[in-house]
Amino acid sequence: MRYAMKSFLKMTWMEAKLFLREPANAFFTLLFPLIMLFIFGTIYGNKAAPSIPGASGQGTIETLIPALIAMVIGMTGLMSITMTMASYRENGILRRLSTTPVSSLLVLFAQVVVVFVMTTLGMLLLILAGKLVYHVQIEGNLLSLLGGFVLGSLSFFSIGFILAGIMPSTRTAQIVAMVLLYPMLILSGAAWPRELMPATVQKISSFVPLTYVVNLLRGLWMGESWNAHLLDAGILVVMLLLGMIISTRTFRWE
Repeated sequence: MRYAMKSFLKMTWMEAKLFLREPANAFFTLLFPLIMLFIFGTIYGNKAAPSIPGASGQGTIETLIPALIAMVIGMTGLMSITMTMASYRENGILRRLSTTPVSSLLVLFAQVVVVFVMTTLGMLLLILAGKLVYHVQIEGNLLSLLGGFVLGSLSFFSIGFILAGIMPSTRTAQIVAMVLLYPMLILSGAAWPRELMPATVQKISSFVPLTYVVNLLRGLWMGESWNAHLLDAGILVVMLLLGMIISTRTFRWE
């Protein structure tokens, strides 16, 4: 037990340093959402957003931040985890780890912890910038919002591990992740409110997994209860459970 904990801490520390040394990971997790926030803030300010149902009294930035948090979750889940694990396999790192007492579960858990911490940091930077620059207010319960954040993050991390397990190379993993991610960002409302999209596009967005993260986080941010988002939460729970089952079966050392 003591050896396993020591190994886990070492792997987690190593993963954290590798994450920050990769410019793309740090940029898209910590900086890109902030850039989007300031672009929209410069254009619209934090004026009331009457065109968005349920946003009565909420400013544009106050409705945008939970969507940008969902963007961070999508990026880390589909890009960071997928590319990192695929790269480790392609470069033989996982094969070398397979010759040690380190279990596959320990490898996966260390990666999840690091990516989750970085995703949380991305969320905190968005909230801090929103409060300092645009004086945003969180209408909902912070613990409920945190619970929605954890559920959304883990559900997308599980998708990332599935992709990492079935992609034959890092390059392929990157292309597939990008092909999945960018339409999701547009259709889910993470980059632009779904309510402002054509009705046909809104119907298509109901098949996009990230849509349910956006809906849940925005609702909890605005003070709505979990009961109002049972469908969103239920879909994310199913995604998480299926992702865990499939990823453990598709995980390959080489």
